[in-house]
Amino acid sequence: MDSLLNAAAHALASGDPLAALRRVALREDPPALALRGIAMAQLGELTRARQLLRRATRAFGSHERLSRARCAVAEAEVALAARDLSPSTRTIDSARRLLEQHGDRANAAHAQLIAIRHQLLLGRVREAEALLAERDWSSAPPMLTAIAELAAADIALRRAHARTARQALERARAAAERARIPMLAAEVESAMQALTTPAARLIANGQERVLRLDAVEDLFASTSIVVDACRRSVRARERVVAFAKRPVLFSLARTLAEAWPSDATRDELIERAFGARRANDSHRARLRVELGRLRRELRGIAEVRATARGFQLHPRGKQPIVVLAPPIEEVDTTLLALLADGTAWSTSALALAHGSSQRTVQRLLSSLETANRVRSFGQARAKRWLATPLTGFTTTLLLPSTLSRD
Repeated sequence: MDSLLNAAAHALASGDPLAALRRVALREDPPALALRGIAMAQLGELTRARQLLRRATRAFGSHERLSRARCAVAEAEVALAARDLSPSTRTIDSARRLLEQHGDRANAAHAQLIAIRHQLLLGRVREAEALLAERDWSSAPPMLTAIAELAAADIALRRAHARTARQALERARAAAERARIPMLAAEVESAMQALTTPAARLIANGQERVLRLDAVEDLFASTSIVVDACRRSVRARERVVAFAKRPVLFSLARTLAEAWPSDATRDELIERAFGARRANDSHRARLRVELGRLRRELRGIAEVRATARGFQLHPRGKQPIVVLAPPIEEVDTTLLALLADGTAWSTSALALAHGSSQRTVQRLLSSLETANRVRSFGQARAKRWLATPLTGFTTTLLLPSTLSRD
């Protein structure tokens, strides 16, 4: 590598893309094209960055496998920044293995971090954690160590392990200071804010108060039965019953939990679960069926008992029953949480991360756009969605996460 390319690479590593471009902006050789692509990505010109990286990959040729693998890693990171979640992770995995075989451990570690972040965006917490545990990140370059600790903190936050997240963020802060990259340090400080801002609302005995993540962690560790409206599940210590795909059952569970220790009337349950303001015999029959299903799901945690005017949730022991509600109640808070990072998302990427069909996500986005909560730009496949960053609380508990399998 000549002196100009070496200087440009050092500038990119220190987070100064303009200095890198001043050295290679007019060059068309493959290494310069790759460096130009990385610089454009750091400046936010993602489309141009992908074009340059693809040109560099073609120019390197099939005989320069190591250089092509490095370009593949850079292009995968650009795709991640553009929220293009559709490509398979096989390409980045094969590039990582090739880099490991040739002793390029820094770029191999970078490729592994991209795969971890990809899994986290899709809500695959367990898979991301397994990938993160494959390597000792303390011996990696400071920039990669900081990114790895940020990923560890993200995993802990999604599990509401606030204390573990704080420790990871402290390590990330120290690594970012060693790396001397302002943007990385700013990302760490932004993540720190999730620990000090409200994360959810606790509803118990007809009263409501806001909780930070450390209080949510204590709540999950307590003896309380928690009807978690952030993740649509019911928790009793280590046992978690997921209702993410069964909204009617969860609506019944939440209504009963909000009424506890009293009962909820049949009309109230029908209205909350079915959206019917005037109950008829059909609604009452359906209510009996759905409550029977809820009884089976909550077996061992709580009973659903009939009362004179409705139904009551009765714990198996003496545990209190509480509801953990989102900070805000919207058409779909998960979509707002995904868009809260300020990045433009495509409908297809949102559908992958949300775990729903594109048609469902389009319908939800239309409702949010009507309410002026999101906005779009572009047309057809180039259409992207943005949302105003949500302030005053953290959206960590609203992000998609496969908690039922963790």
